Amino acid sequence: MEQQVKEVKQLITKDMTIGDVVAKYPACIEALQSAGVHCVGCHVSYHETLEQGFKGHGMSDEEVDMVIAKLNAAVEDSKHDEGKDFIITSKASEKLKEVLKENNKEDSGLRVELVPGGCSGFQYGLELDDKTTDMDLIFEDKGVKIIISKENIQFLKGAKLDYVDSLQGGGFKISNSNAHNSCGCGQSFEY
Repeated sequence: MEQQVKEVKQLITKDMTIGDVVAKYPACIEALQSAGVHCVGCHVSYHETLEQGFKGHGMSDEEVDMVIAKLNAAVEDSKHDEGKDFIITSKASEKLKEVLKENNKEDSGLRVELVPGGCSGFQYGLELDDKTTDMDLIFEDKGVKIIISKENIQFLKGAKLDYVDSLQGGGFKISNSNAHNSCGCGQSFEY
């Protein structure tokens, strides 16, 4: 019996520029940053290929191939999130599990709210919560619960919760295409 080998189409290749990859496949940003390529959000060298950029960061050919495979895996994984009402990244779910355990609240979830405030009108409120009502929607994914009130889901539909480490510290971050006109500091927004 002959075994069939399934070829996986590589959407991202070494000869693509960083700018093209970020523009076409935003799901790759986290994988790029975890590979040490932190210029994704600012000062991206749009003319430089991924291979040139990775080698400029001191990577070997094998490491470049490994990162390209991770980028393609990130794109493939992001396809599973299409059409979801609320998305949580693996990094956010792992950090949330950690926080829940540290606070002895493993059975709780993370309540995501819109609260008035900031210079643009609204901010996100995040709190551990073990109480829900019939006015709440509960999204369970990657081993964690996200609680959003039914009145807020229209503003959060398709939003993504991530956990970001930066020089200023780590924290949960919500990316939301429904929000318009965020303030300069990025902490508040309007709809």
